[in-house]
Amino acid sequence: MSTPQDIAPTPWQEQDRVRAVQKRTVRILSAAQIVGGVGVGVSVSVGPLLAESVAQSETYAGLARTATTAGAALVGIPLALLAQRRGRRTSLGAGWLVAAAGGGLLIASAVSRSIPLLIVGMLLFGVGSATNQQSRYAAADLAAPHRRAHALSIVLWSTTIGSVIGPNLADPGAAVASALHLPRLAGAFVLATVCTAAASALLWGLMRPDPLTLSRRYQDADAPVDKDTGIPAAQDETGGQKKKDRQNGTVRAGLRHLRRTPQAAFAFVTIVVAHTVMAAVMTMTPVDMSEHGHGLTVVGVTISGHLLGMYAFSPLVGRLSDRIGHMPTIVAGQTVFLVSAALSGMGHGSVGMMMAGLFLLGLGWSFSLVAGSAMLSETTPLALLPGVQGTTDTSMNVVAAVGAGLAGPLMGWAGFGALNAVAAVLVLPVLAFWAVLVRAR
Repeated sequence: MSTPQDIAPTPWQEQDRVRAVQKRTVRILSAAQIVGGVGVGVSVSVGPLLAESVAQSETYAGLARTATTAGAALVGIPLALLAQRRGRRTSLGAGWLVAAAGGGLLIASAVSRSIPLLIVGMLLFGVGSATNQQSRYAAADLAAPHRRAHALSIVLWSTTIGSVIGPNLADPGAAVASALHLPRLAGAFVLATVCTAAASALLWGLMRPDPLTLSRRYQDADAPVDKDTGIPAAQDETGGQKKKDRQNGTVRAGLRHLRRTPQAAFAFVTIVVAHTVMAAVMTMTPVDMSEHGHGLTVVGVTISGHLLGMYAFSPLVGRLSDRIGHMPTIVAGQTVFLVSAALSGMGHGSVGMMMAGLFLLGLGWSFSLVAGSAMLSETTPLALLPGVQGTTDTSMNVVAAVGAGLAGPLMGWAGFGALNAVAAVLVLPVLAFWAVLVRAR
């Protein structure tokens, strides 16, 4: 006969109070992702056009994308450290607010034809992309281990709506610009600014209690229990362990953790490689299709299919990762990448093969990012978690930017097939790392 001591205690993530906060947090994060994602989507389609219009040069169209990517890369770690000290609500709310300020500068650059305002505005607007990416981690702070990937994937899936609506705001933006007597392309960034500011307001106003702060309280075994709420009471404004977090939660400590923890390092490598492979191939696919005579409509449908693969199936990927394990899901993603590279690389202008290849490219990214992010959260101590996550996202953006920049010269020298062959080769170290981990286990 079992005794009370034999009964395993309920994990704190399964307590009714925590589950209620977790559900509410995911809903708020998803809403902010939808609204803010619309703004981010504007920069993808209208940003280069605005840059070309302001600078009267096609060169600046490419610079707009570079500046936005650089902005996302530069703030990945600062946003994470802000979350470390003040919680996710402050970090994500501030990130969207900075993006809104960038949108305001872009409107001003369109009016004044100022190139410096354009570049600074694009850099600040890129903070929205970094905020969009880091929001997925906030969904995992209070999730039970067997539901962590699914919670993360729901927030990632919400990006689908913004990525579809945002790029199509050029015409509605023109109507707004006309009403406000602004240059035509500035109207889309009026809408983008409103959307990113609304995302900030949602998080600042509604995401209480903060998920990262609350998780710290529950993991602090010595925290006293609040008599009214039944949850561990905060020892200070960050929910306890503030001094410890400041001492241990540095980027240097996070890098040391990645070196010493093979599972966390595997997740890190998976995320960085997946984002690089995706960015390099996706960037050059429209160019290759155009060279084979395919029109903008076909190219647009192909890119839409790619975005569908990236985001639309992420909840299913999350459930799969929670059910069979993060590592097998990551390996499945690398297999999808290899099939994608084969289809795209041997397509030789075939619309069907190119569409299938780019869809699978997005799906492989989804497998890798969802499972890799969940595995990173699972294998990293809470005191180091925001710093490790920020370092991962910064590395992901920097390496992907380099990969996308090298993809053009490589394709010009050896062709689109060679680019896909290199993408397939980049996947092999992830599989080799996995084999080493399995053998060690």
